Amino acid sequence: MRKAVESASYGPRETLAALAGREELLLERIRALVEIESPSDDKAGVDRCVDAVAEMAAAVGGRAKRHRQRAFGDVLEVRWAGARGLAPVMLLGHLDTVWPMGTLLTMPFRIERGKAGGRAWGPGVLDMKAGVAMALTAVGFLREQGELRQPVVLLLTSDEEVGSTVSRGIVEKLARECAAVFVLEPAQGLAGAYKTARKGVGDYTVRVKGVASHAGVDFMRGHSAVHELAWQIEKIRGFTELERGLTVNAGVIRGGTRTNVVAAEAEAEIDVRVAQAKDAARIERKFRGLKARDRGCRLEIEGGINRPPMERSRATARLFRRAATLAREMGLELSEAATGGGSDGNFTAALGVPTLDGMGGVGEGAHASNESVMVEHLIPRTALLAEIMRSL
Repeated sequence: MRKAVESASYGPRETLAALAGREELLLERIRALVEIESPSDDKAGVDRCVDAVAEMAAAVGGRAKRHRQRAFGDVLEVRWAGARGLAPVMLLGHLDTVWPMGTLLTMPFRIERGKAGGRAWGPGVLDMKAGVAMALTAVGFLREQGELRQPVVLLLTSDEEVGSTVSRGIVEKLARECAAVFVLEPAQGLAGAYKTARKGVGDYTVRVKGVASHAGVDFMRGHSAVHELAWQIEKIRGFTELERGLTVNAGVIRGGTRTNVVAAEAEAEIDVRVAQAKDAARIERKFRGLKARDRGCRLEIEGGINRPPMERSRATARLFRRAATLAREMGLELSEAATGGGSDGNFTAALGVPTLDGMGGVGEGAHASNESVMVEHLIPRTALLAEIMRSL
């Protein structure tokens, strides 16, 4: 290991140059993680991925702790010590993916080289195993240089893709002790923007209980849950306020049994996105205030906002400006963006902890068959992550 005094001349450009020789190591780490399939609903698969990351982290001096779970994979916490008295920085990500077991048979990991460095393909490569490998590489580099001044907590959850129900409490507890949170989710778009704002996410189920009857013989005796739900959906559609960044979408509808039966039951699953925290309570009141138009029907409302919005705070803006300055010193241009999707960074930002998101790979096709990362961006963004940690 190099002594700290030997790395005193290191700056952003030197870090970028030094890490250039580690591209193959980084790609091998990405390959190893992608080739361990880890869908959210397969605890054994996620736990195998946890094992692999814990081993990689140990190789660069990390001390791993598993938060054991029953229904989902274990949550992995890895720590690196820094200067005494400094609050740690959190590197936040997840190891679960949306891809079912067996996807590698049709979407194998592969690297296709091209003029711009090529791409790496595979299930979960962008969302977000590349980000995990980048974090390990950045921390390992800083530790070798003797410049891991800030303590680091790498926290990898196991159920992010399905709502973070078991991991949210762990994320929030550990984030409260941290000076900043860097989220290893994919960048926004092929320009590689960091994310400084995310919408909050909610899921509501509107269920209607009606009265069944024969549609030909006893039509007037029935109270159609389907008709009532249709009226409610049209009312709910009016909850959308585009100018406030508030959208409501009825994505799934079920109801009825046969065409000649007045439907006794129907339900709709509703996706809600809010850009401002104050709108979360307002949309909750609107859903809970729904009333049946047909008095023969009864409404049941379930769900709510499960991820608060990540609003662009002053502290997050300051972090981004620092990152943009470091990027320019490397000869890179870094932009910021807001997105409608949520991440575990929503939880940390809502606590008031400065949070930067989208610090992982650059690519496209997350959750789609063309999921890939652009190889040319892996080392520059890893170097930028290292420099941001070093600059705190």
